[in-house]
Amino acid sequence: MTNTQAQRQIRAKRRWLRRGAAAVALAAVLGGVAAPAALAAPTAASHGTAQRGTLLSVAPADSLDRAGVAAYLSGLDMDAGTVRYGITAHRLTYATVDPQGRPTTATGLLVLPQGGPHRLDLVSDTHGTTAHRDAAPSGGAGYNRFTPYLHASAGRAVAAPDYLGLGGGPGRHPYMDTASSVTASVDMLRAARTAGDRLGRPVTRDVYATGFSQGGQVAMALGRELSRPGSHFRLRALAPIAGPYDLTGSEVPGITDGRVAPRTAVFYLTYALTAQNRVHPLYKDPAEVFRAPYAQAVESLFDGSHTEEEIVAALPATPQELLTPEWYENIRAPHGELLDFLKANDDACDWKPAVPVRLYTGTADTDVPIANTRACAADLARHGVRARVVDQGPDADHFTTAIRSAPQVTRWFDSLR
Repeated sequence: MTNTQAQRQIRAKRRWLRRGAAAVALAAVLGGVAAPAALAAPTAASHGTAQRGTLLSVAPADSLDRAGVAAYLSGLDMDAGTVRYGITAHRLTYATVDPQGRPTTATGLLVLPQGGPHRLDLVSDTHGTTAHRDAAPSGGAGYNRFTPYLHASAGRAVAAPDYLGLGGGPGRHPYMDTASSVTASVDMLRAARTAGDRLGRPVTRDVYATGFSQGGQVAMALGRELSRPGSHFRLRALAPIAGPYDLTGSEVPGITDGRVAPRTAVFYLTYALTAQNRVHPLYKDPAEVFRAPYAQAVESLFDGSHTEEEIVAALPATPQELLTPEWYENIRAPHGELLDFLKANDDACDWKPAVPVRLYTGTADTDVPIANTRACAADLARHGVRARVVDQGPDADHFTTAIRSAPQVTRWFDSLR
C-alpha cells in the first residue's frame, strides 16, 4: 500500500467517525481501516511443540522513507517532530499459547528504523480494540500502524502484537482477556529479538511499554510480567494511554451512568460478553443476554470478518435496547460469572513498578472515562509509586487523547535513554 492510499484511508475513517460513530471512536482506534486488506485465512496451530516465543516466519510488510513517515503521521494531525528515520515493517508469526495454555500461533508487526544505532532498544506497543482481524497491526497498512511507525522512526525497534485471533492467528480473539494478551505480547517480544538478529538489527532486552485503550491496560499488565524474575527483559518505562484499568469501579459503571457514550457501550459490551463467554461461561444461549433480534446475530458479528462500521450498523443505539432486563441489571450491579470476569481483568495497576510511569488520559473521553486512569494512579500510589497523570485537556476525547499523547510518549522515552 502506498502512503497516499494510507492517507485516503485515514481521511475516510475520520469522516466516518464524524458522521456518527465517533461513538466507536476508535473502539477500533487506530486499530482499524476502512477497507481491510485480505490476509491468508488463518489455520490451526501446526507448531504445537515449538517453545513459546519461537519465531516461525518473517515477511516484509512495508517500507517508508523519513518523508513518507512524516507525511503519514501528519495526515492524522499528529506531531511528526520526532521522526528521524524511515522505517521497515515485518510481519512475524510465532508460537504462543491460548487462554487455556494450549499451544497456538500469533502474528505481530516488527518495525525497525532505517538508521540509528546498530543495536536497538525495544518498544512494546499494544493496540486498542479492533474486531476485524485484518485491522490488527500486521494487517493491511492503514492507521493501525501509526504508533509503531512513530516510535520506530525515532530510533527504536517496535514490537506490536496482534494478540490472539487477530492478524493471521487462528480462532477468535478473546477480547478483554488480559492474561492471554500479555502472554501473546511477551512472546512477540521474544520473537522480535530473534527476528532482529536475523534481519541484521539486533535488539536489546530493554523494553519501553506503551499501548492505547485496550492496549493501555495490556501494557500495564505486561510491565508487571516483564518485571518478574526470569523474564529475561529489562522494563525501562511504562506509558499507557487511556486504558480501561478499572472495569468494576469506572468503566462498567460508566455504561449505565452516561460517562460512556451509548453506542460505544453497545460495541464494547457485545464484543466483551460474546468473547468472554468462551473463557468464562456467562451464558448458554445468547438470548439469555441479548434481546431479539440481536441475540441471533451477535456472535457472528464478532467472528473477525466484520469491520467496526458493519458491527455498529447491525447493533442498537443503547445498552437498554441491546440487553435483556436481567442482564442490564447485571451490568448495573455485576454479580456471578460477570463479576468474576471483571475482577480477573481488574488488577493491571495493582503492583509496584520499579520504573517511571506516566498515565495519559483525556477529560472528554467517553470511550474510557478518565476515572479509569485516576483509579490506576491510586492503585499505584498504594504501592508507593507516584505515577504522573498527563491529562490532554477538557476537549480530549478518546481519539484526540491518542493523537496528542503518542508523540509525547516518544519524546519521554527519548529523555530516558
